[in-house]
Amino acid sequence: MKKTLISLALTLGATLAVQAKDIVDTAVAAGNFKTLATALQAAGLVDTLKGKGPFTVFAPTDEAFAKIPKDQLDALLKDKAKLTSVLTYHVVPGKVMAKDVKAGKVKTVQGSELTVTTTGGVKVDNANVTTTDIVADNGVIHVIDSVVLPK
Repeated sequence: MKKTLISLALTLGATLAVQAKDIVDTAVAAGNFKTLATALQAAGLVDTLKGKGPFTVFAPTDEAFAKIPKDQLDALLKDKAKLTSVLTYHVVPGKVMAKDVKAGKVKTVQGSELTVTTTGGVKVDNANVTTTDIVADNGVIHVIDSVVLPK
C-alpha cells in the first residue's frame, strides 16, 4: 500500500511538472512582462488568455511600457475599457509562428487591424518584434519593444 501511494505521488508529480503553460503563465515566467501581467489583471483579461485559444500575442516588455509617461500609464491602468481595447489590440486570433508572418494588415481581437511590415525586420505598427515564437499551450508570444495603440 505504501509503495503504491509513493508510486502514485511520483506519477502525479511528473504529470504536473510537464504540464504546458498558457500564454499568461509563460509571460509571467519570462520575468520581463510584469506590467503586461498587471494590465491583463486590471482589464480582466487573464482568464481569456488562459483560455483555449489559440492566440498570437505581440507582448510589450516592461521596458516598452516604461516608454509611456507614468501619469499616462497610471491613467490607462485605471480605465478598464480603454485598457481592454489597447491590450486586445496586441492579440491576433490563431497561432501565427514567425515563419508564417507576412506583410500586410492583420485583424486583432480588438477589431482594428495591425500593420505588419517585414522590410528590415518584422514590425507591428511601429513596434519592432525583438523575440519570436515563445510557444505556449494555447498560442504563441512575439515580443515587441513598444506598446501599440489602436487607431
